[in-house]
Amino acid sequence: MNIRNTPDDLVSEPATLIDPRHSRPLDVHRWSEHIEVIGLVDSIWANYFAEFTTASTRRSGPKPKTCYKQQLRVLIVDLYIAWKHDPSLCIGVHLSNTAWNTNSRYNALRLSRKIPILVHRLAATGLIELSKGSNAGPGASTNRTARMIAAEPLRQLFREARFGAEHIVSTLAKETVIMHDVDGANAEYEDSPEVEQMRADLCAYNALIADTFIDVPDQKLPYLEREIKSGRRQGRLARTPLCTLDNHVKRIFNRERWDCGGRFYGGWWQGVGSEFRQKTHINGQPTVEIDYRAIHIAMLCAQRGISLDGDPYVLNSGLIPGLDDRKQRKLIKSLVLVALNAVSRTAACQAFRQNSPTGSAAKRMRDAELFHLLDAFLIKHPYLTEDLCADRGIQLMRGDSDIAAYVINAMTSRGIPIL
Repeated sequence: MNIRNTPDDLVSEPATLIDPRHSRPLDVHRWSEHIEVIGLVDSIWANYFAEFTTASTRRSGPKPKTCYKQQLRVLIVDLYIAWKHDPSLCIGVHLSNTAWNTNSRYNALRLSRKIPILVHRLAATGLIELSKGSNAGPGASTNRTARMIAAEPLRQLFREARFGAEHIVSTLAKETVIMHDVDGANAEYEDSPEVEQMRADLCAYNALIADTFIDVPDQKLPYLEREIKSGRRQGRLARTPLCTLDNHVKRIFNRERWDCGGRFYGGWWQGVGSEFRQKTHINGQPTVEIDYRAIHIAMLCAQRGISLDGDPYVLNSGLIPGLDDRKQRKLIKSLVLVALNAVSRTAACQAFRQNSPTGSAAKRMRDAELFHLLDAFLIKHPYLTEDLCADRGIQLMRGDSDIAAYVINAMTSRGIPIL
């Protein structure tokens, strides 16, 4: 069984539970049929939700697609997983009724508008801590959903529980082909033969991965901690659970267009860095990570019938005073990749500085300096002039994701798991 449980002496309880910046969304597909999980939820329901049982017997009209106690089970098991993997991790949850559509393809367990009521009840009984969401206006950077985290009474129930993370899974009905709108929210769509084939391919791949032992033998802890390099939580540690059973891989498309995005997400190995991934074993065997260098530049060249020779990011020495050739190449690569996804040079410069670590030389570079580097890159690669700062990246992702899909499907058909 491919799971690492957190020993009790490794579960450190934070002094302040709610940190809204350290969170992940509620996983609406957490599920368990384990008898001990059902028993825990039944006990919580009997002790804290008795009036819900009485009210449900009086309720007229159509019955909910998923009974309220089962919806509570989803909340409890996801709170358990968050606590088990990182006791300081909050869960973002929508408390607006309009956020809960039982007919959505992204809501396989048919959670309903009862979820906000159940969350508020958990908070009122002291089983969770709840921080209300904020909305400063459309598109404001401070907008966020409400945050919840298991409080001490619920944590004590988790400590006493006779089940583990290995007994909690994602429902098999969970959607594997995701479409995002321009704001990154899930968008509904109509199925097509191509989409149905993608879903079938992912189903076969996920089934193979579920029967595969993926491990990092020399890692003692059930998680990996890495320093956050940028953003509001820069300098703090991010914790990635390792070797879990929940490796539901999906493809995500963007902007409500099938030609944008399409990359694969979901496996724990994607969030740990290449220096750590090279230690990964599959079914007891060491692995090799293949690096396709400058793949988007190579794809653009191929579209124009041009052969890309050498490293495209190596330019003349001394373009950036004080940086050696290796550091200069790294900076130019970062700038070019940002430029491929930007709509203008100014936007590319802003995004480049935003992505750069606080205090770094890159963070302080002015637009004129970055324009100079882009010009130097285009002198070496003039055939890419129309591609930089022209929003090409999102469509290139569809191309590289199709390459990945071809390889994944070919290996899956042979019963060979790859990551």
